[in-house]
Amino acid sequence: MTEPGRSHHPSARGGGRSENRKSQLLHLLFWAGTAFQVTWGTGSEELHACKESEYHYEYTACDSTGSRWRVAVPHTPGLCTSLPDPVKGTECSFSCNAGEFLDMKDQSCKPCSEGRYSLGTGIRFDEWDELPHGFASLSANMEIEDSTTESAENCTLSKWVPRGDYIASNTDECTATLMYAVSLKQSGTVNFEYYYPDPNIIFEFFVQNDQCQPNVDDTRWMKTTEKGWEFHSVELNRGNNVLYWRTTAFTVWSKVSNPVLVRNIGITEKGSSSCKMRPACTDKDYFYTHTACDANGETQLMYKWAQPKICDEDAEGAVKLPESGVKTRCPPCNPGFFKTSNSTCEPCPYGTYSNGSDCTHCPAGTEPVLGYEYKWWNTLPANMETTVLSGINFEYKGLTGWEVAGDHIYTAIGASDNDFMILTLVVPGFRPPQSVTADTENKEVARITFIFKTICSMNCELYFMVGMNSRTNTPVETWKGSKVKQSYTYIIEENATMSFTWAFQRTTLHDTGRKYTNDVAKIYSINITNVMDGVASYCRPCAMEASDVGSSCTSCPTGYYIDRNSGTCHPCPPNTILKAHQPYGAQACMACGPGTKSNKIHSLCYNDCRFSRHASSRTYDYNFSALANTVSLSGGPSFTSKGLKYLHHFNLSLCGNEGKKMAVCTDNVTDLRIPEGESGFSKSITAYVCQSVIIPSEVTGYKAGVSSQPVSLADRLVGVSTDVTVDGITSPAALFHPETLGIPDVIFFFRSNDVTQSCSSGRSTTIRLRCNPLKIAPGSLSLPSMCSDGTCDGCNFHFLWESVAACPLCSAADYHTFVSSCVAGIQKTTYVWREPKICSGGISLPEQRVTICKTIDFWLKVGISGGTCSAILLTVLTCYFWKKNQKLEYKYSKLVMNATLKDCDLPKFEFQIFVFYRVPKLRFLLSSNLPNIPTLCILF
Repeated sequence: MTEPGRSHHPSARGGGRSENRKSQLLHLLFWAGTAFQVTWGTGSEELHACKESEYHYEYTACDSTGSRWRVAVPHTPGLCTSLPDPVKGTECSFSCNAGEFLDMKDQSCKPCSEGRYSLGTGIRFDEWDELPHGFASLSANMEIEDSTTESAENCTLSKWVPRGDYIASNTDECTATLMYAVSLKQSGTVNFEYYYPDPNIIFEFFVQNDQCQPNVDDTRWMKTTEKGWEFHSVELNRGNNVLYWRTTAFTVWSKVSNPVLVRNIGITEKGSSSCKMRPACTDKDYFYTHTACDANGETQLMYKWAQPKICDEDAEGAVKLPESGVKTRCPPCNPGFFKTSNSTCEPCPYGTYSNGSDCTHCPAGTEPVLGYEYKWWNTLPANMETTVLSGINFEYKGLTGWEVAGDHIYTAIGASDNDFMILTLVVPGFRPPQSVTADTENKEVARITFIFKTICSMNCELYFMVGMNSRTNTPVETWKGSKVKQSYTYIIEENATMSFTWAFQRTTLHDTGRKYTNDVAKIYSINITNVMDGVASYCRPCAMEASDVGSSCTSCPTGYYIDRNSGTCHPCPPNTILKAHQPYGAQACMACGPGTKSNKIHSLCYNDCRFSRHASSRTYDYNFSALANTVSLSGGPSFTSKGLKYLHHFNLSLCGNEGKKMAVCTDNVTDLRIPEGESGFSKSITAYVCQSVIIPSEVTGYKAGVSSQPVSLADRLVGVSTDVTVDGITSPAALFHPETLGIPDVIFFFRSNDVTQSCSSGRSTTIRLRCNPLKIAPGSLSLPSMCSDGTCDGCNFHFLWESVAACPLCSAADYHTFVSSCVAGIQKTTYVWREPKICSGGISLPEQRVTICKTIDFWLKVGISGGTCSAILLTVLTCYFWKKNQKLEYKYSKLVMNATLKDCDLPKFEFQIFVFYRVPKLRFLLSSNLPNIPTLCILF
């Protein structure tokens, strides 16, 4: 019996080939007639009459009356003769029901026999070993205006490629188109399944009618799939229809995009496929699980057939299901739960905590820390569910994708290795501890941490996805291949109903069957903090508040930490920030970096666009307010190997705004799928510095340029300094041309919270502010000449911002003072900036000052007159004192003469005054003859 989709009659294979069937069958009939004539004339004894096993039936194309013929076609032409004559076929509208197949021998519907199944009505292309007849795969370079031969050749091989059970799109930036033309006698439907996991590929499906007009349909732009394969259907009009599947990838990063996969293309020409035989069961068709704990605290090991069970355990060589029922002791309850008398686990009431055994009341001065901590897996928790998403049936209702195994949970067996094994955890909301005040600046509401491991022999993938308020899950992290036991943490930034989903796929190859059931993903523990109505595994100290009924926990004001000993709240010192979710002790207040200060609630450090630098001779003050607005910068055009032009686009917000991040980068790929005039939701991120990839609209041909892959490069300001290194972040001066004014660059240092496999410490960004008086504010931004993408290693980004606004504020040390000579009684004082002027703002240049002055002739006359008067005065005084000295000398001589007569008869006086004009004789007489008489001498 032929397998489904591989039958040779039109109801099972080749659906949609009606426009080519007529010419094909004419060739077959012509060949059959020619072969008959040749063999008849050359010796019919060499050919035997065809057996039923040597030919099959096919229908001719429907004619204008809706009729067709059934004809016999040999499997191998020329091996036999005497084929059955063509007979009238069933009406073109004839079809079989699901579970039936069309027996072409008598042209009737017959049910599938026991142990077999049918895919039901509808014909489709489900065999993709090669491109089916009637399909065309074309490629083109997106840059339509560039008609160079090199660009055309670069895209020659960028086509849709058959891969067995599906056809895969290109993964480069060329445009690949899969086309198929179909002619319908009446309106119908085209449907297909597609797998579209990568938003970096633009995927569209549309139909053109007889007038080559595309259908007006909002579903032209396909949505990314998040649960594996999805089904898509579009109505077709009567007449000619051309179907287009078109993709364009934007692979400007080193990461290669995942291709779009399409399979099971069906068109409404009714029919049914044949039934398929069930294979023999193998050890890959069952799995093990555990029962819930019984009253004795024991669990049983159980083996189950993987569902849907398509194998036959009674077939020759089939394995049997191992015996179940082996009992083992149940693992303990998870933290925050206690074990009841019937060995079930129940949550502890609020105000108590548990390590998995008994509930204990929190001591005075403490509060329970609510959350979920799952590390024992005897049964699946009540807020978790599991299922399987199949590439065939989309979803198996009621099937288990993950099974519990004591100390871990692991992926079960699906119907096929390409099934997605789904595990979902739903949390109704979050509530921080009462002692932790809500922080509008710190976006962390809670966090989820899980420990996992993957064991893979093929290209397995483990996805972690997050959904909010019933929105579609968004993948946030993917692990490919085998991974050692490790931990992963995701920060929750909104208080809403959240769903967390783990999806494991053993292989992306869509082969049917179970070949890699030993490839598994294991999760050992899941821990979620601050869960509303959660349970507690421990209690933490809290701030105490006195009341009539005693003391109770309360929250500290913003920016306050809790003293563990006294339970009181204390404010953090100035310019420190409170460590998030750890408000205990003074060590929880962390100092801000250089050049920054804390906001009022001590949640972040920021720069208010001001900075001071102390030098040996003066202090330089800066005001960067003119640089506070968000600015943008695009690197030079880059080209991929296929010639696609793209740009690295950066948005920067430097300072001010009390630390609020202002730069926004957007992923508008989703918007491209929204009809003109309608609005949609774009993914965007906000940061101090962010980056996105821009593909201009003239390149894409879409209504707008493509902005994709937004990345945050700066989430927090580390410091501002003229040093080249702050907190382990370095801004090498050699990356940019040297400064020539002698003013050191002021550097802003930032860090990003994103941690990737290539950037284990997260990303960092430095922005050099360089004084350039020739560039008016806001100035110009540039990237390192040797690293045109802003980074040389992919983790550390560097920018140079040159502007007059980056110069220090002007002070008195920045200008010269010039005083002119006195001209006509006027003297001017002029102030001139030092050249080159390397300051901006600050004080203004003083205006010119004019004063009244005297010329040198005037002072010369005054000097001569004064000198003459002085000379005359001295002459008069000299004469006068000479005259007086003569009289004194006479009197003194007379005294001496009288003294010789009588020593005791000297006149009595208290003191004598001698005024003499440098007479040596008098000085000698006074010193030798009148030693005991007080003397006042006036010397000229």
